[in-house]
Amino acid sequence: QVQLVESGGGLVQAGGSLRLSCVATGNIFTINTMGWYRQAPGKQRELVASITSGNNPNYADSGNGRFTISRDNAKNTVYLRMNSLKPEDTAVYYCNLNQRRAGILRNYWGQGTQVTVSS
Repeated sequence: QVQLVESGGGLVQAGGSLRLSCVATGNIFTINTMGWYRQAPGKQRELVASITSGNNPNYADSGNGRFTISRDNAKNTVYLRMNSLKPEDTAVYYCNLNQRRAGILRNYWGQGTQVTVSS
């Protein structure tokens, strides 16, 4: 099993910044992808950004240019630096790790951290 614990959410004014962190523990394989998703009230969960264990990032259009994802493989930790935050960035942000085991892609989720951006 894999456990993910997020931190760093909070309330920030528009234009401000936050850094989210997520620590993964448990049975983590060398090759995996970690990422951040978000879910706003009444909306579906959506990808924000992801990064492979080889440090290849991928960004959704919503955060491209404002958000930076990074990871520390030695600490099994992924970060999301969010700059120039907008009220529409308000959501619960979830950490995700996916890895293959016996050919099956397995997804693990954190409990989420609330990000609220005031106008």
